[in-house]
Amino acid sequence: MVSIRWLANVTLALALATPCAHGAAEVPLADFARHQQYDDVQISPDGEHLAAISIVDDTRMLSLIRLSDMKGFNVKPRDGGEVVEFWWVSPTRVFYSIAERTGALVQPTHMGELYAVNVDGSGKRAMAGYRADGEWSFADMVRPAQVIDGRVLIARYRWNGSTDGSHPSAMRMDIASGAEKEVAVAPIRNAAFVADNDGEVRFAYADGTDHKRRVYHRLKAGSEWQLVFDESKGDALMRPLAFTRDNRVAWFECPGSHGVGGLCRWDVETRKLATLWSGKEAELDGLVRSFDRKDIVALRSMPGRSAVTLVDKEAPESKLLVGLMQQFPGEDVQITSSTIDGKKVVFLVSSGRDPGTYYLFDADSRKASLLLARRPWIDPARMGVVEPITLAARDGLALHGYLTMPPGKQEAKGLPMVVYVHGGPYGVRDYWEFDPYAQMLASRGYAVLQVNFRGSGGYGDAFMKAGFHEWGAKMQDDVTDATRWAIAQGTADPKRICIFGGSYGGYAALQGVVREPDLYRCAIGYVGVYDLNLMYSRGDIPQSMYGDNYLKMVLGEDQAVLRARSPAANVDRIKAPVMLIVGGQDKRVPPVQGQTLRAALGKAGIEHEWLYQRTEGHGFYDEKNAEDMFAKMVAFLERSTGSVAP
Repeated sequence: MVSIRWLANVTLALALATPCAHGAAEVPLADFARHQQYDDVQISPDGEHLAAISIVDDTRMLSLIRLSDMKGFNVKPRDGGEVVEFWWVSPTRVFYSIAERTGALVQPTHMGELYAVNVDGSGKRAMAGYRADGEWSFADMVRPAQVIDGRVLIARYRWNGSTDGSHPSAMRMDIASGAEKEVAVAPIRNAAFVADNDGEVRFAYADGTDHKRRVYHRLKAGSEWQLVFDESKGDALMRPLAFTRDNRVAWFECPGSHGVGGLCRWDVETRKLATLWSGKEAELDGLVRSFDRKDIVALRSMPGRSAVTLVDKEAPESKLLVGLMQQFPGEDVQITSSTIDGKKVVFLVSSGRDPGTYYLFDADSRKASLLLARRPWIDPARMGVVEPITLAARDGLALHGYLTMPPGKQEAKGLPMVVYVHGGPYGVRDYWEFDPYAQMLASRGYAVLQVNFRGSGGYGDAFMKAGFHEWGAKMQDDVTDATRWAIAQGTADPKRICIFGGSYGGYAALQGVVREPDLYRCAIGYVGVYDLNLMYSRGDIPQSMYGDNYLKMVLGEDQAVLRARSPAANVDRIKAPVMLIVGGQDKRVPPVQGQTLRAALGKAGIEHEWLYQRTEGHGFYDEKNAEDMFAKMVAFLERSTGSVAP
C-alpha cells in the first residue's frame, strides 16, 4: 500500500468554470441559510444520464438529466414530501426514498417508503411501504445497491409495536414489478445486512439494547446464522463492510493495531483476521470502490484534512484518483460514482471553505468538465480559511479540531472568537468541510474554534468512551482547554470570546459559562439540553430500552451528580448574557429543556434572549427561520463582545 495526501502521476486537462468576481459587499446571511442546491450526483451505469437531488421550489426533488444535452426533468414527491436518497438500479431506472412533513413540524420525516421511476418519466410507482403494499414497515436499500437478474436487495423493518425494533427481513425485489421474495431474516433486532458480490446476504449486525455489537455470518443462502463477533463477550468492535471480488475475504472496520481504527481482512473459510491498515490519529472514514463495485481500491481517513491510502496502487481507479488529486491540490477529491466500465466518472471537489463542485471525467478524452456546484452562490475565495489544529488537554489527551479565520485575516491576532461546539456528542465529530454556521460567523469577523473533545467520533472507540459519564466534566474541560489554547496562540482576544453550540453543543455552551464565568462573554444554546435528569423522562431517547440503557451508559444514574452538572440548576454562577434557541416540535430535546432554563434565568434576574420557533424541530430547517436566527445571533454576539462585523 502507498499512503498519500496530495500526490499524483497522471496529468489531466480540465475544463473549469470562470470564478465569481469578488465583491467587497458583505455576504448575505441568507446565503448561509439556504439549503444545498445539489446533492449526491450519480451517473447511470451506462453513462447516458445523471441523477441528482436538487432544490426546486424549496423542495428536495430527484433530477434526471440526459448527459448529451443536459436536459431532463424533476421527479416531485407527493405534496409535502421530499426526496431523501436514490439509487440507480439499471441504466434507465432509479429507486428513491422520501420524507414527508407530519403535524406542525416543518422538517420532513423519513417515511421508509421506496419509489421508482424511469429516466423518461415512465414507470413511476411506489415499490415498498404502506402506500405500495399496505404493510407497516420501514423499507431501505441494502447498500451498495446490487442488481442481479433484474432484482435488488432491500431490507424491511416491520413495525411490531415494540419500541426496541424488530428482526428485519432481506427481500429480493423485482425492479419493475415490485414483486418480492424473502431471502433472509436477521437473527438480531434492527440489523443491517451485507451481501457478497453474488448478491447473497452473508452478514447481519447490530448493537443490542446493551449497546454491544454482534456480528452474524452465514456461509451461503439458507445456511444458519453463526455469531462470529460479540462485543459483550470481549470481542473487538467490528463492522462488516464488503467482500473481495472472489467473495473469499470480507472487509471489516476494526480497531487496528493502534486501537484508533483500522481496516481488516477476514478469511471466510478459516475465520482468521488480519489487519491491513491502522490509523494512528483517526479511524476509517470511507472506502473507494472499484468501478464495477466488486472490490476496494483505497480508503479514506481524516486526522485533520482528508487523507487517502491506496489498497491497490495499480488499480485504474487508484491511478485516476491520484491524478485528480494532483489537479486539485489542497482540496478534498472524492470519486462519487462511475459507469461500470470506468469510462465516465463523477467526482466531487471540496474543502473547508468550498462547499463542493461535481465534475465529470471522460476517460477517452482525458478531460474533466464541470457539472454542478453544490452551493453555486458561495464564492470560496470569500470564505474563511479552515485549518486543522492539534493540542493537548490538561491530562495529556491529544485533541484535534479546526480553526476558521475571517476572510482575509488568516494571520490576524487578537480577534473576537466564537467557540462552536458540535452536537451528538458520542460518535459525532467536526470535519474539514464547509460548515455554513462556522462560515457565517467568520464572515462577520469572528475566528471560529471547533474541537473534537473526548467522546467525539472519528478517533477510535476508546476516545469516544473516554467521554462516558463526563458531561460537564472532562468533556467540558477539553472545550475550555481548546479555548485557552486559542488565547495562548494569540488568535483570540480573551475579552471577546463567546461559546455556541447545538444539542449537546448547546449544553456545553451553557455549561461553559457556568464553569468558566470569566472566560466567556456570552453563550448561545441552540436546541440544547440544560437539565440532565430531564433526559430520563422527556424526549424520544428514554422511550425504549435501548435509549434508556444508552442514557445510563453515557450519563450515569446519580441524580445528584446530574443536577450538579446541569446548567439549569446552577444559573447563580452565570455572569454572561445568554441566548436560547428552541424548536417547538423538537422530539429529541423537547422545548421543556429550554423553558426550564429560561425560567431559572428569569428567576435569577440574568439577562437572556429567547428565540422560539413553533414549527421547527431539532435544528432549524426553514430557510427564512434560519436566516432570522443568524441575524439575531450576530446582533447578540456584537452586543456581547463589542465587536462590529467588518
